[in-house]
Amino acid sequence: MTQHPKITIIGSGAWGTTLAYLLDRANHSYTIWSRKSSQSLESVIVDTDIIISAVSMKGVRPIIEQLKQIKMKDNALIVTATKGLDFETTKTPSQILQEAFPDHPIIVLCGPNLSKEIKRGLPAATVVSSTSIESAELVQAMFASDIFRVYVNNDPIGTELGGTLKNVMAIASGVCDGLELGTNAKAALLTRALPEMIRVGTHLGASVETFFGLSGLGDLLATCDSPLSRNYQVGAGLAQGKSLEEIMEDLEGTAEGVNTATVLIKLAHQQKIPVPISYQVYLLLKGKITPQEAVQNLMARELKEEFWFLEF
Repeated sequence: MTQHPKITIIGSGAWGTTLAYLLDRANHSYTIWSRKSSQSLESVIVDTDIIISAVSMKGVRPIIEQLKQIKMKDNALIVTATKGLDFETTKTPSQILQEAFPDHPIIVLCGPNLSKEIKRGLPAATVVSSTSIESAELVQAMFASDIFRVYVNNDPIGTELGGTLKNVMAIASGVCDGLELGTNAKAALLTRALPEMIRVGTHLGASVETFFGLSGLGDLLATCDSPLSRNYQVGAGLAQGKSLEEIMEDLEGTAEGVNTATVLIKLAHQQKIPVPISYQVYLLLKGKITPQEAVQNLMARELKEEFWFLEF
């Protein structure tokens, strides 16, 4: 890898442009590409050293199909900044990318990173994760700046699932605040959300410790407590009696938690993983229960020991 690598960001949405802003802060040049670009993807990718995928979950497979038609550099790194699960396979973006490009290092970027705050120059931290620590460290150095502190770990699936699953919890959190249930209820919800995320993550091969880091607990706290979060806005809107269609029309960007909830319930059913909070969110999004009924259902669950989840 050269001292001044060529960097291409795929995706010019809120997160793609935020990553571009961070590269500017770190004094790196880059090219940003989207479907609306006048250039072809091939023309910008062909000699790129680091490819950053910042598309929505539904855009991951189409981009992969395009990249397969391009002769990428043999040592090109692929960074995924997408949070979600594939409906057909229930796999994460990094798993799909690794299957498609087995000879290229795949790096996950994830953390409590609300794009509007970052673009205001407010400080934030994130995690870059890969089975290739050397590759993760290259991306760490690339993004590190005066407002962005970057950590590394070697648990990409855990890092990715932390950032993905918390989106479902953020919808629940928005409901909690939208119904004005109070601080006690919010604290209980977030405390029980974390073990639910851990159950799913460890079942799929992630490390428990990862969920207590920035991409797990950190992202959970940020997304579940900020009106800037699109997933939080979905929950708050539902609690106020709005339809999901109305809410989605007014959102600036994609609330990945809506699709993730459906895939997560499919996965949890297949793998027999208890996900009580996510299941109520799923029923609510499908219009099968009201926000009030979701709360009642959670409160009426069987009593149990607090730390039973550690057995999973």
